[in-house]
Order: sequence, then structure tokens, then C-alpha cells
Amino acid sequence: MDKSFPSSPTTRVSLAIALAALAGASDSIGFLEHSQLFMSFMSGNTTRLGASVSAFDWPGTVRFGSTITLFCFGAFFGTLLAAWSGRWRLSVLLSVQAILLSSSNLLPDGPEAVPLHAYPVVFALGILNATLQDEDGRSLALTYVTGTVVRFGTGLANMILHKPAPSFWLQAPLWAGLTLGAIAGGFLQKILGSDAFLMPAALAASLAIFSLVTTIMYPGSHHVSNERSPQPDAHPDAPATVR
Repeated sequence: MDKSFPSSPTTRVSLAIALAALAGASDSIGFLEHSQLFMSFMSGNTTRLGASVSAFDWPGTVRFGSTITLFCFGAFFGTLLAAWSGRWRLSVLLSVQAILLSSSNLLPDGPEAVPLHAYPVVFALGILNATLQDEDGRSLALTYVTGTVVRFGTGLANMILHKPAPSFWLQAPLWAGLTLGAIAGGFLQKILGSDAFLMPAALAASLAIFSLVTTIMYPGSHHVSNERSPQPDAHPDAPATVR
């Protein structure tokens, strides 16, 4: 059974590349704005957390530990919101992300150990990972590239052995989207500073409006929904959540 969300490959792939670019831009802007703190790359933050603990750098430990925790909570909250939103899932999740990305500048910078200014962005990118699903119901990795590169490499091997998984063909475009987004984010940060986060916010808002209009005009459209899709990464026996 196809558990992808949305069920249209055209819409899903296009959204995935656009959202990967959004994540890459946000991560690049945040990395430059917040002294090399990753907004979405939790592997990098985990390495820096370990280095901070080993150096007895407690402000750094709190800084990276709190960021990882908040990102995880974003994925937690996004998964619940995806299940509760039903057929409005895309428009709701994208709207929340747009609000969070645009509101980061409203908070103070905070001390080094508690980068308040960065937290809304981190939380938004955690939510982002619950937005789309592949054919097996797994959440698409939109904010980090390690799994994408691994799946591309194993997919190449499976092309030789037999044939790759259907999601193999999305891996290279996802990497390209994330990379181009990161490049754009670097330029935007140099020009706009912290206001550069408004650009990813505008992209999320535009996609939210598209999703909302499509859901209203074409209820049940496979471009924004899938009535057989459970929440992301659910048990194989989990019921569909689109209502």
C-alpha cells in the first residue's frame, strides 16, 4: 500500500526539493549568525556537544544540548500535528514553520549558552521533517544530507545487484536542493544579516498558501493528500490519519 504523503509524486518531489532548499538556507544563515551553531544538522551539533563536555565547557554543553533537544521536540510536535491536521496537514505544518521562521528576530539573542534567537528556527526545522513521507510512510529527510548520500550510494549498488528502491531517484535532487539552499543562505546572510530568515519564511508561507488553496478547491486532491497515509514513521499497522 502506498503510504506516501502527498500521494502525487510530482507534488511530493517538487515540495521535497523546495523544502530541502529551505532547510539548507536556514541552516547556512543560522550557522553564520550564531557562531557555527547548526540549525538542522544535529550530527554536527552532537559532535560539538561531545567536544564541549570533554573540555568541561558547560555553556557550550548547554548550547548544543538544548538545540538538539528542541529539534527533537520539533519532530515530536510535527508528527502529532501531522496526525491531528488530517487533510489540512501540508498547509498547517507549512504555516507553523513560516510563523516560527519569521518570528526568530522577535526574540533576544540570549546568552551564549541559551541562543534564544535561534530556537524558533531549530524548532521549525524539526517540524519540517514530519511534513512529507515516502512510499513506505517514512518521513523524508529534508534537513540533513548524510542519510541522503548513504541512500544514494546504496541505491547505486542496488542498481548493479538488481534495482534500487523507488526513493533512490529522489536522493540526488534532495542533496542538490539542500546544497543550493545553503549557498543562497550564505549570500542572504551577508546581505540581510538575521533578517535573511525572512526568505525561508516567505517560501514556507507561499507553499502553505498553495496547499491551503488546493485543499479547499480540490478536497481529497492527491497533490496535497493521501487518504491511506498514517503519521510519519508509524508502525506498519497504524491506521491512516487523513480525514
